[in-house]
Amino acid sequence: MAKARPFNNPFGDLVLRDEPVKEAPKELPALAPERPAPASARPENVADETELFFAFVGDVEPVRRGPPTTAPAPPPPEFAQRIADEDAEALAELCELVAGTAPFDLASSDEYIEGSVASLDRRVVRRLRAGDYAVQGHLDLHGLTRPEAKEALGLFVEESRRKGRRCVVVIHGRGLHSKDQIPVLKEGVQVWLSQGRIGSNVLAFATARQHDGGAGAVYVLLRR
Repeated sequence: MAKARPFNNPFGDLVLRDEPVKEAPKELPALAPERPAPASARPENVADETELFFAFVGDVEPVRRGPPTTAPAPPPPEFAQRIADEDAEALAELCELVAGTAPFDLASSDEYIEGSVASLDRRVVRRLRAGDYAVQGHLDLHGLTRPEAKEALGLFVEESRRKGRRCVVVIHGRGLHSKDQIPVLKEGVQVWLSQGRIGSNVLAFATARQHDGGAGAVYVLLRR
């Protein structure tokens, strides 16, 4: 094969030779197959999936539990709950009286007591005062202490309303036989009928006519 002509370059005379180009191999050598893991790395004598799991996982530690939880306290007895409710009701009554936000318009003297929901038609109050409504029930509070009288009045008012009664009479007495002849129940009835749980069932009340007890009794007009 003829030689190529030389050419000048800084590195001296070079002779270019034509050499055959080597072709790349057409196929890559096959990869060696993966060798199976040695038998010593696999668990032996594994009877089921549970043993297989623990064979691979190894020893484990139990998760630490949090602090023990205490069971909720039992509800208070019915009697204690009733006392708490009465205390809360008494506090609410006192707050309403002090703040002047009681929902009833009240009037009283030594001879009579009267009260009505502020939005009630005054003609209804006049009819109640005149005894125009048929009396459908009576409650006599004579001989009861103040707490006993309040409880009896609450039960009577709620039962009367549940039975659909419209007008009832509550006899509180004049207080002539009480200490210092102070009409404790009369004052209590006025407050109870205009406040709290009992008052929520009442539209109006007014001292009764003489034939229904006079100054010692009161007409009570209940909500429908």
